[in-house]
Amino acid sequence: MDFSELASVSGKSGLFKILNPTRAGVILETLDGTNKKLVVGMNAKVSVLSDISIYTNDGDGSVPLKDILQKIHVEFKGDTGLTKTSDGEELKSFLKFVLPNYDEDRVYASDIKKLVAWYHQLVDVAPEVLTSETNKDTDTAPEGEK
Repeated sequence: MDFSELASVSGKSGLFKILNPTRAGVILETLDGTNKKLVVGMNAKVSVLSDISIYTNDGDGSVPLKDILQKIHVEFKGDTGLTKTSDGEELKSFLKFVLPNYDEDRVYASDIKKLVAWYHQLVDVAPEVLTSETNKDTDTAPEGEK
């Protein structure tokens, strides 16, 4: 599994594995351990994790979510010390440590809270996506090696 197979759905908590597209939308599977399947229509806002970035103040303007989650994993090895009840200042300090040049005006505490929740979910159910070895360019790898 890699970041291009994982998605977030606006209005739904957690992450989903993308199974198949349909004529009317896409079939997703929850990553919360229940493995429930759901079909989301074309009007739902589905964001693939490989397409998400966090705003920065440098020349590039943003850093891919994949890079940030992998850096968090290298630094914290699955234990960020943050919880669902962590306050905004604690969350901002955490992201400032991981990504010192993030744009504090465009990245809100709620965004950081979601980032931390996604990281913890990935550590629990798909830790292999957080290691850089499994996330190298997989487009040219043979099917059995992706």
